Amino acid sequence: MILALLTFAGLVALTPLLTRILSTRVFYLLAVLPAGVFVYTLTQTATVLGGGAVTESVPWIPQLGIAFAFRVDTLAWLLALIVTGVGALVLVYCARYFSPSEPQLGRFATVLLAFAGVMYGLVTADDIYVMFMFWEITSVLSYLLIGHYTGRKESRGAALQALLVTTFGGLAMLVGIVLLTAEAGTTSIASLVADPPAGSGVVTTAVMLILAGALSKSALVPFHFWLPAAMAAPTPVSAYLHAAAMVKAGIYLVARFAPGYADTPGWIPVLVSLGVLTMLLGAWRSLRQNDLKLLLAYGTVSQLGFLTVVVGFGTRDTALAGATLLLAHALFKATLFLVVGIVDHDEGTRDLRELSGLGRRRPALAAIAIVAAASMAGVPPLLGFVAKEAVLTSLLEAADAWGWAALIGIALGSILTVAYSARFLWGAFATKPLPDEVEHHSAHHAPDPLILIAPAFLALATLALGILSPLISPFLESYADTIPTEPGSHGVYHLALWHGLEPALGISAAIIAAGLGLFALRKPFARFQRSLPHVFDAARDYIRIVRSVDALAARVTLFAQKGGLPQYIGTILLVVVLCLGAATAFNRTWPESIVLWDYPAQLFVAAAMAVAAVLAARATHRLAAVLLVGATGFGMVVLFAYHGAPDLALTQALVETVTLVVFMLVLRRLPTKIAQHNKPVRRGRRVVIGVLVGVTMGLVGIVALGAREAGTLTDELARLSYELGHGENIVNVMLVDIRAWDTMNELSVLIVVATGVASLIFVTGRNASIPRLRESRARRQGIARTRIVDDPHTADEAPAERQHSWLLGGRTLAPENRSLILEVLVRLIFHPAIVVSIFLLFAGHNMPGGGFAGGVLAGLALIARYLAGGRYELGETLPIGPGVLLGTGMLLATGTAVGSLFLGADVLTSAYFSAEVPVLGYISFGTSTIFDVGVYLVVIGVVLDIIRALGGEVDRQQAEAGDAAPEGSGDEHTDARDTGAVPVATTAPVNAETPATTSGGRR
Repeated sequence: MILALLTFAGLVALTPLLTRILSTRVFYLLAVLPAGVFVYTLTQTATVLGGGAVTESVPWIPQLGIAFAFRVDTLAWLLALIVTGVGALVLVYCARYFSPSEPQLGRFATVLLAFAGVMYGLVTADDIYVMFMFWEITSVLSYLLIGHYTGRKESRGAALQALLVTTFGGLAMLVGIVLLTAEAGTTSIASLVADPPAGSGVVTTAVMLILAGALSKSALVPFHFWLPAAMAAPTPVSAYLHAAAMVKAGIYLVARFAPGYADTPGWIPVLVSLGVLTMLLGAWRSLRQNDLKLLLAYGTVSQLGFLTVVVGFGTRDTALAGATLLLAHALFKATLFLVVGIVDHDEGTRDLRELSGLGRRRPALAAIAIVAAASMAGVPPLLGFVAKEAVLTSLLEAADAWGWAALIGIALGSILTVAYSARFLWGAFATKPLPDEVEHHSAHHAPDPLILIAPAFLALATLALGILSPLISPFLESYADTIPTEPGSHGVYHLALWHGLEPALGISAAIIAAGLGLFALRKPFARFQRSLPHVFDAARDYIRIVRSVDALAARVTLFAQKGGLPQYIGTILLVVVLCLGAATAFNRTWPESIVLWDYPAQLFVAAAMAVAAVLAARATHRLAAVLLVGATGFGMVVLFAYHGAPDLALTQALVETVTLVVFMLVLRRLPTKIAQHNKPVRRGRRVVIGVLVGVTMGLVGIVALGAREAGTLTDELARLSYELGHGENIVNVMLVDIRAWDTMNELSVLIVVATGVASLIFVTGRNASIPRLRESRARRQGIARTRIVDDPHTADEAPAERQHSWLLGGRTLAPENRSLILEVLVRLIFHPAIVVSIFLLFAGHNMPGGGFAGGVLAGLALIARYLAGGRYELGETLPIGPGVLLGTGMLLATGTAVGSLFLGADVLTSAYFSAEVPVLGYISFGTSTIFDVGVYLVVIGVVLDIIRALGGEVDRQQAEAGDAAPEGSGDEHTDARDTGAVPVATTAPVNAETPATTSGGRR
């Protein structure tokens, strides 16, 4: 089972690439995997039939008793066969249904296959938290599948609706799971059902919350409205998610917990009342639909209510009937959805008022639909009839109030089911006169015989399993037998096509006759339906709730977010002062003495930082303010050095330098002066807030220093670093070994930051590559692909300057933005800087340095190349995109994290190799070094991405803006050429550049 899930994950990762190669044929290849898992599940039949279970388990969080535990018993076996079997057939159907021009075909195939794998994991999971993880993933994947047609508003709305309803139900379910497992002391579903905790208010509450999640997933009242709206999805999605897979998750959970919790107070009343109401409401609404797909959708809602009543009733015979009905429903409803897809695909419409004579033109398709619809209506000899007979017999034997209520409700609902089944067949395939305003639809596509494979196979299975029902009865009875037979029962029920003349048969005959009579009176019945008011409309109530939440959010936003950025920051700082100030005021642990400084020089450094901070607050020019803020940062470098923290000092110095450069790049797009257009207001209030924040943070620091009660960890950290981490640099060993989890999270944050910065700058799309000198203006205009060359008119003017360029990108800069001294200096220091950065990377385990510091230094070297040579110099220096660096770095970091699992160790367990090597002497190399290399690459990728976005892309945008400006007009833009990231505005005419061709430049 675990291997099957890993195989699903691997094939899902390859699906986008395979789709680009195979187009729609990829679905045939993808279908092999669920088909193989179907066969694998069949091999477990002997164990399941004998009352046993196939189990697999891998510890995950042993402290909480959570493991990747999977268990296949009868119920899981049945659902696994449905999920994989129907999934394989739907994938085969997709190969004929979609055309190669289908938008986002690769994404659709990927998500659909992933959904099949996740559903298999859900029904086989034995740990309830692992099951819940799969449960929520199905909600996310269904959101993506329902919203496949992203250009359609109804698809996006339906996807969001399904996600919100099922996710909120899942949150309630999670609370119930936590309460139940806390009471039971186990997370194993098998143990929870076999040995439920003693009945109490907590257990009852937990069970009701779990039912809330199950009912929302299976679209029962009042959550039923999301399922018909989800018909905006492609038909294969409806056939799989909404007939055989996702909506079955809630039914599966009810069936799974019924043997242990059917006696819980409220279980039977909730499931019977809501199930019967859902069955009647869904069938009633189905009779009002003219869209064949919506007719089936409301019919599915009705059938889900039917299933809920039966599987949750809690007796042995109803459990058998419920398992049979679950299998029958998956077969006939998936078949009908696939048939509707074929009708829509070939005829161009699903409106039954616009269809006529299709049965004569497509007899094979009509025969398939008749078999499936007859099974849904409970007509012999189909599996649907066998299941309905079992339901009626089991409820007749229940002989209590809720049993009679369920029987009457199901009988009424079944009459409506027969009526809408007949209406479906009549609307889709009958020859009938069309209204005058409706033109006869000619076939949009030629019939494809191969597309009938999947629905034909399902229809044949419906027929065969009905006839052979005595043979499948033992397989399903092993689940039913987990519920003890009630004393005084009339015997043990077995599935069969013929049980003789019994009450259930008479009720079935009466239901079919009444349903066909109702269909015959469809016109007066439709008028009667239209005359009734809409008393209950959950979809309308959902829209009201969503709009109310939006309105409330808008009002709160309007109230809280006034005054611009200063107001936001002021509010945040006041909250900090109030919260931390209150906590500090109630503090009773103050240090006995305060050491103002360790060295007299620290006092002067602190004073300089304070002066720089005050001056930064009073500065009127942005550049001056940034430099003054940087002075406070470099003051911290000195303080770290005085306190014996060379790693922190080195990292702070490098980060502060990069931050200054980033500020400079941003300043190019901002006015030179602060508050140039609007003078600052409420200066006094800002001063007060600033003073309060400073005093509060100072007091918090003093209190924190005096609050230590336990001894220091310094000695223990030193021992752990040396003995376990094989390093003498405690800081670096902590980053890559002791607290590597935190470092992995910080790497993710860095990647998110880089992506966020790029998304703000790259307006039309984030390019994966960095521009190089091959990208000329001619290539940008689609004329030719050529290298940038010097203008022929200047060929004899300055050949030495052009032919002896120190940096290749320098030739693309305008003369006023080019510095030969800077080019020479950068050319001389770049390679030594890279060597030093690599030295810091590998020496950081025992000396100051590490992957982060080395990566920042390498990033500074790249920044220097950009400042001296412009954006094209970046492409010539490092001709790969930042995404490659970010991805490779994260892959190395996470690879070392999970690699230890394959060796039976915990995540991020480090391994080391130590040996005496000739010439080099003693060396020690560990997996933590590989982790540090990942950190190194991620940091370089982040810096490169930021330079590319705030530097190169801004240069390009400004160059295009300069191209669009009138010639000879002075404006406050940088030159139309690449500026080399020099943030100096110029009033020179745009056409005053040297006449070399640049990307976005002007000749």
